Parts: sequence; structure tokens; C-alpha cells
Amino acid sequence: MSRKPVPAQSGERSRTELLFDRPQLLAQLFGQYDRNLVALENRLGVYITARGNRVGLEGTAEQVALARDVLHDLYARIQRGEEVDGGLVDASIAMASEPVLDGIISTERAPAPSVMIRTRKKTIVPRTPAQAHYMRELTTHDMIFALGPAGTGKTYIAVAQAVAQLITGSVQRLILSRPAVEAGERLGFLPGDMKEKVDPYLRPLYDALYDCLPAEQVERRIASGEIEIAPIAFMRGRTLADAFVILDEAQNTTPAQMKMFLTRFGQNSRMVICGDPNQTDLPGGVAASGLADATIRLEGVEGISLCRFTAADVVRHPIVGRIVEAYEGADG
Repeated sequence: MSRKPVPAQSGERSRTELLFDRPQLLAQLFGQYDRNLVALENRLGVYITARGNRVGLEGTAEQVALARDVLHDLYARIQRGEEVDGGLVDASIAMASEPVLDGIISTERAPAPSVMIRTRKKTIVPRTPAQAHYMRELTTHDMIFALGPAGTGKTYIAVAQAVAQLITGSVQRLILSRPAVEAGERLGFLPGDMKEKVDPYLRPLYDALYDCLPAEQVERRIASGEIEIAPIAFMRGRTLADAFVILDEAQNTTPAQMKMFLTRFGQNSRMVICGDPNQTDLPGGVAASGLADATIRLEGVEGISLCRFTAADVVRHPIVGRIVEAYEGADG
């Protein structure tokens, strides 16, 4: 493989060659029509050539170092059986740019992060430094606030961790909740019974579950009560012991609802509250949000962790991150 060189940034030119010991894995490393290598060239400004099991890198010293670390990271993931796609390539590039994060990517070619979540259907690994920190906090804190824009994996990772703990028996129940309807849960005008009224608002939680467990297990565990998906109004008056509890779209709770939810915390439980403090559908705006109020009150409280994500942590299509940045810039 050889392509027209990509213009490098100003700086002294550097060249290096990588040797991979399992040539059969290189097709997946390079991607269909070498799209992963093209992405590296476009993102890092490095020039890549590949012949046999040797890959040549040319660019500034910084560009070559980043490209080398990304290729070694992706290759290690493939060796462990992970699937490399465009999102993972982008995430690996972002993580390679964070040399202070030990154990993710480093100039010593450290192995990919040991932090991961195993479910029945897949193994979830962090795609950004913030996700790696979040996954660690999920194992060490009883209450975690995950704050940031959509697409950063806040709820998905929490659901995966909850499923993993349910499978191992660390908790007996998984409870997923969110405000059923923005600005007050006014459900009466919707057709159908209560389940039919609220299910459309809880669909993202179902989607995350089905991605981590086989469909028949999800249905069986819901029928048995091991998994419960309900609007936040259903939490009133309960004590949630031996449970992994997740509140999604928490920015659409009022301060009273948030206090009610947080005080449901019981023995041997873990609670994750996910939302974007800068976005709310409540009539009073951000000032009326229970999430914004709770983060001010609870930051620094022992046993509670606040994990913050930014547009740089968006792991959907790269254009989603650029859209988030554009809107945040406009709001700022």
C-alpha cells in the first residue's frame, strides 16, 4: 500500500517502521480499503506506507509518535478479539493525545486499559480518558453523577456495569429510571395504559439493555422483577436495597424529585445519575433543574463522585462532537 504523502505540520521530519508479528490481523487493523490508515493520515497529518507486515510512518516526531501509539493500541485490541471500527480509531487517537493518563496510551506502548466491563453479549472498553475514569469510579463509589452532553456513553456504560453486576450476583436488582415526560410527567393525554404511556420515553434504556444481554434474558429478568424500568415518579416511597439504580435524563427532574430519588438509596446499592446540566426541558430552564442543584450541593461529599464529560468525549459519529462544540460555543 502506498499513497500520496499527506502534508505534515512544520517541524523536523521523522521516520519509523513498525513490525507486526501476526500478518493475518493486519487487514482488520488497516480496515476495508485501508480506511483506518486513511483516517490516521487525515487526523494526524502523518504519511503511512504498508508492505507485508511492515508499516512505515513519516511526519514530524510528534505525528509519528502519535500514529505509532495508535497503531499499537489498535493492534493490541484486535489481538484481544475486539472489533476495530471508525469510532474506535477516533477514540484511540484522542486517547493517544493524553499522555498523562497512565495505562491507556503511552510512549512505552503500554497495553490497552485493563478497565473494562464484560456482559453476556460484549466487552465494553473505554474510548476516551473520561470514560476510563468513569468506569473506574463505577467500581469504587456508591453514588456517581455522570455529567455531560449526549453521545459520551454516560448511560450506556452505567447500564453495562449494572448488567455485569447483576450477572455476577453483586446486586439482586437493576432499576432504570428517567423522567417519563419532560417538564412534569404529564401522561394523561397519551393513549393506552401506564406502560404504553411511559415506554416510549424509556426506550433508550431498553436499547442499552438489549445491547448487553440477549433479548430473551432481558424479557425474563423484567418479568421476574430483576430488571425494572420505570419513570421516576414510581420511585416515591421505596427503599432500593441490593440494587443498581440508574437515573437517566436527570436534568429534567426538579430539585424535589432529585431529593426524593437520591434518598431512595439503600443498603448494598449503587446509584448512577446521568444527565447534561446545561440542557433541560423544564419550564424554568437550567435554574429549575434538580441535577444542577444536586451537583452544587453534593460535590465533595464523601462517597459521591462527579464524572464530567465534554464534546471531546462524544463517541458517536465525529460530526456529532463537532455539532456539540458548535452549540456550546454559540451558548457561550
